[in-house]
Amino acid sequence: MAGDVPHRALVVGLAVTGQSVARQLVGRGHRVVAVDDRPSPAIRRAASALGIELVEAPSPELLHALVAGADVVLPSPGVASRHPVFALAAARRVPVWSEFELAARWSDLPIVAITGTNGKTTVTTLVAEMLQRSGRATVAAGNTDLPLVDALDRGLDLVVVEASSFRLQLTETFRPRVGTWLNVAEDHLDWHRSMADYVTAKARIWACQGPGDVAVANADDAAVVDQARRAPARVVWFSVAEPPAGVAAWWWDRAIGVLRGPDGPLAPVAELPRRLPHDLANALAATATAVAAGAPPDTCAAVLRGFAGLAHRVALVAEAGGVRWYDDSKATTPASVRAAVAGFDSVVLLAGGRNKGLDLAVLAETVPPVRAVVAMGESATEVASAFEGLGVPVREAASMADAVEAAGALAQPGDAVLLSPGCASFDWYRDYAERGDDFARLVLERTGASPAPARPGGGH
Repeated sequence: MAGDVPHRALVVGLAVTGQSVARQLVGRGHRVVAVDDRPSPAIRRAASALGIELVEAPSPELLHALVAGADVVLPSPGVASRHPVFALAAARRVPVWSEFELAARWSDLPIVAITGTNGKTTVTTLVAEMLQRSGRATVAAGNTDLPLVDALDRGLDLVVVEASSFRLQLTETFRPRVGTWLNVAEDHLDWHRSMADYVTAKARIWACQGPGDVAVANADDAAVVDQARRAPARVVWFSVAEPPAGVAAWWWDRAIGVLRGPDGPLAPVAELPRRLPHDLANALAATATAVAAGAPPDTCAAVLRGFAGLAHRVALVAEAGGVRWYDDSKATTPASVRAAVAGFDSVVLLAGGRNKGLDLAVLAETVPPVRAVVAMGESATEVASAFEGLGVPVREAASMADAVEAAGALAQPGDAVLLSPGCASFDWYRDYAERGDDFARLVLERTGASPAPARPGGGH
């Protein structure tokens, strides 16, 4: 194991991950104090059940004293970097760790980690299933419903970890045996100070690897390529274009419509239920990752042939009057919107919500195939401005019901009506899933169509 954990721990934020961290610390005999600025009754009950002190919305002076009395600070992923606990810990040289660092110090369980701005959940899901079908005992953890620290004592062969930039940034010794970086684009600039800081946080996935480990990298993303060239591990590439010559790679052979690996064909694209360009990138990344972790390629291909996708990720809701309606509510960055629209010939786009500090003007790059836009939520004006002068009709909507009605009025036979917001959901909804479910409900009410089959993860 990498090292010891200091005894006195200050856990900041006591939601799902914070509770897991606190529970694991208490179970290992550490002294834990928790801080939460807006505790719910459920959080108060959890602290009581754990037998730990919960300090609610401490004053600056009290927070300073709590940091001074701690050997380590453990903020939950939802605690923004502007929270004063970070500056206080830095001033007193108190280490600040995420749950990933605790896991690295507590366990030698092999880790397969996946990071990226877009596609993390899909690729993590695919890799976990590929390994499970290969007879390996594993689960998906991390930026999921299961924090990594709760997966350590389950008798697993390895664990597949969805690795967010928040968790990666606060690590010192975290070392995945296979570390996969899917892509990087502007995101979470309301949390990271700059794009450079965001990239640096993502690069932590490879920082502690060695020659016996594997770094799986996207050959089509310049920023990922730049970091991969510095990786201390063996690099395996994936690409939806032809990859660099003479390297181990998984790629899309467009000439014959086949996904290929270093040792030959994997699967014909026509056999895959999900085959938009970003779907193929995810399929290649997942296969490269799973094979590096010990899965046979034919098992990976079988998983891909049966994978219809996850909820709220370009998921078909219904088809009516020659128009297909899709829920891509999980798309909370302009980059993910660009990836989604690339698979269609003509799109009516529903975009907007709470901006995460990103440049929404780049949505102009979605024209074509976007030919009409419904701008909604707090950022409706920003979204509308992105399409000025492009000859694209734009309607602004004050609610999701208004947005669906406006999209229906704009749509023509052959169009894809795509909810791909490019923004967070928190102006109107609790989370992206609730937003997607409401969209789907309204679409079905408006069209009277039969719903498309539900996807894993809830909703359509």
